[in-house]
Amino acid sequence: MDASAAWESTWTWSLALITVTIAMHVTGVVLLANFSERTKAKLPQLDISYLSSVPISMALIVGVALCLAVLHGLEAIVWAFGYVHAGAVSSLADATLYSLDSMTSRGGSGLELGERSRMMGATEAADGMLLFGISTAFIFAVMARIWKKSWQAGP
Repeated sequence: MDASAAWESTWTWSLALITVTIAMHVTGVVLLANFSERTKAKLPQLDISYLSSVPISMALIVGVALCLAVLHGLEAIVWAFGYVHAGAVSSLADATLYSLDSMTSRGGSGLELGERSRMMGATEAADGMLLFGISTAFIFAVMARIWKKSWQAGP
């Protein structure tokens, strides 16, 4: 396979993986949003207001962040399978480590892809920025919703 065909192949794989991971992430965020809204609706029945309870507000924010971290991990594993399938990394463990490093733009694993697969690492870093941006925006929206209602309620 010449260099141009290898580049096109990894570019195609990368775009497919970006599509899959963003779809996973958006689905996860929508499910988290629906769950938090359903939970919020049930609290008055228990005579609890998450707006007036610091522990409940904290639990909600921490729970959302933890779920998002798990989601990022699953998305890194999807990329890792892509690396193994493309022959860029031989073991799933190394591919997962490389994937997490690329997704977070950390780059400290010491693992390197061959010349034919370098495009995948770069595109995963771009994907990671998009995914972390979505996560950051969602956590901010959750906090803003909690604080907005708290500020409107007054002392």
